[in-house]
Amino acid sequence: MSKKVLPIVDVTLDKIVGGGQSLGTLEGGRKLFVWGGLPGEKVRVQMTKKKTNLAEGIVEEVLTPSKERVLPRDENSYLSTSPWQIMSFDAEQHYKSALIEEAFELHDIVLPETIDVYTDGREYEYRNKIEFSWYWDKEREQIDLAFFRRGTHGKIPVDGSSLAHPVINEAAIAMRDFIRTKPDVRAYMLKTLLVRCDAAGNIALQLYVKDPAFVQLTGPELEGLKENGHIIGFEMIYSNPKSPASVITERIQKWGTTSLTDTIQGISFDYAVEGFFQINLPVYEQALTDMKQWVSADKPSVDLYSGVGTIGLTIGGSHVTMVEINEHAVREMKRNITALEREKTIKAILAPSEEALEYITSDKTIIVDPPRAGLHEDIIAKLLDVKPPRIIYLSCNPVTQARDVARLGAVYGIKAHRGYNFFPRTPHIEHLVILDLK
Repeated sequence: MSKKVLPIVDVTLDKIVGGGQSLGTLEGGRKLFVWGGLPGEKVRVQMTKKKTNLAEGIVEEVLTPSKERVLPRDENSYLSTSPWQIMSFDAEQHYKSALIEEAFELHDIVLPETIDVYTDGREYEYRNKIEFSWYWDKEREQIDLAFFRRGTHGKIPVDGSSLAHPVINEAAIAMRDFIRTKPDVRAYMLKTLLVRCDAAGNIALQLYVKDPAFVQLTGPELEGLKENGHIIGFEMIYSNPKSPASVITERIQKWGTTSLTDTIQGISFDYAVEGFFQINLPVYEQALTDMKQWVSADKPSVDLYSGVGTIGLTIGGSHVTMVEINEHAVREMKRNITALEREKTIKAILAPSEEALEYITSDKTIIVDPPRAGLHEDIIAKLLDVKPPRIIYLSCNPVTQARDVARLGAVYGIKAHRGYNFFPRTPHIEHLVILDLK
């Protein structure tokens, strides 16, 4: 049975919504969520999903362009990685502020100050980590790096991403060109290529393959990777093809140094290529600087959803308890605690944050940086029960953050807040809220 072809429609777009799409209304009242369009534009849209009350689609043609529209750097692949490349950076900053405000207004919360979204002004080349897929070009009979087309299982061949540090693209191309010398390798045999760099530009690569018997690189081939000038380490990893994600099932081959080192707030952190670590370090450091002024050095603190401990270890004060569910992140956290010789003053707890409620007490500053789903209900209940004097809440999703702040509003008031553009040219927004007891 052939798949039903959805219609192409013309629509005028009204506003940008929380997920980053623009919203229009079709005849009959159905809402249409669109990628590739801007408010005020009349566009021609290929529908990709159609339900009773809403539909989704991608712009095929801009009939009346917005004054905010600019040409995307990644003309063919921007929708896959950074769909806001089509607007001016000033417009992006404006929309991110507006989305934060809208998220809180939905819960009848008026933020006490004008919303400032911090940026260091760097729109591109900021990412220190990129994961590529693979694509087989049938006409040229060669393998290519690729990203998935938004909303589909199809792929787009690429030479890199304009969001990535240039050395990442160079290293990815070097690996692609090396694989092209292997006449029997096809894209279906490979899963992904993970490329990561530190602030000094050192590169470590992980090639994820779908067969544990995949042929390993020889000594001379591994040494050839050095010709790139930045590659210091390589791993080949078998990843179970039943999982869509690049999970580590077995490490097949290792060469060179496969962990990287960066400094945050004067503290040195070692981390694995696949490990938890920030993507945009300069903007993250500013967020930490802003958070630090709300932490009393002599007061104990609890850092929930702590990752590898980049918050707790840098600004958490003299006595910190850090709670994280991911065992690999906790392993890296403990290694960093040992390197800092702070085993007596810092605890690393392997547990879901909602199952470590005993660490939330009335004498501690509570720091939370939850996933997009926001705080677990048990954590909110515990906070309302014991009433710690201050909560420092950094969020990657202002919508769920606003929901949580509303729940805490019976006891806490907003002392300060600020937005951060961690991921320029994308819809993603970080927002910091400082909550004090009323």
